Amino acid sequence: MAKVKKTNVMRMLDKQKIAYTTKAYAYDESDLSGVHAAAELGMDPSQVFKTLVGQGNKTGPVVFCIPSDKELDLKKAAACSGNKDVHLLHVKDLPGLTGYIRGGCSPIGMKKLFPTYIDESAQTYDAISLSAGMRGQQVLVAPQDVADLIHASFCDLLMKDVTLTEGRVR
Repeated sequence: MAKVKKTNVMRMLDKQKIAYTTKAYAYDESDLSGVHAAAELGMDPSQVFKTLVGQGNKTGPVVFCIPSDKELDLKKAAACSGNKDVHLLHVKDLPGLTGYIRGGCSPIGMKKLFPTYIDESAQTYDAISLSAGMRGQQVLVAPQDVADLIHASFCDLLMKDVTLTEGRVR
């Protein structure tokens, strides 16, 4: 079995003595969605969380973690983060702000510690899957451990009755 290359996310979890496991999958450059990652990992897409980065009109950069098969409700995101308005960052701006690229963005280990909000559904799982900071690599970690590490809050962030399948609304 090949040894897993440690990412900054894994090093941060190790440093804080936070238990986690890793899972690797073959990512597809044409489909970097969390739903694809979940399918490749053989996991429930509601347990595989994607990281979205937004810009709040009051707070500036803000991070949201939601199940890969769900849509972020921008009104709920704004209210939860203390903003009147939130819009998502353009993909080209992601590396400069966070240090991560699309498909490999993790709420752990960004260039700065931004206000972060995790959808409350994470609390129903013993462990959630998050990007390990590179495409094709995930960490499974207890939601409360992640929240404690990055000072995140849990709140309702999801659009109701919207589920994604292979990147499409169903």
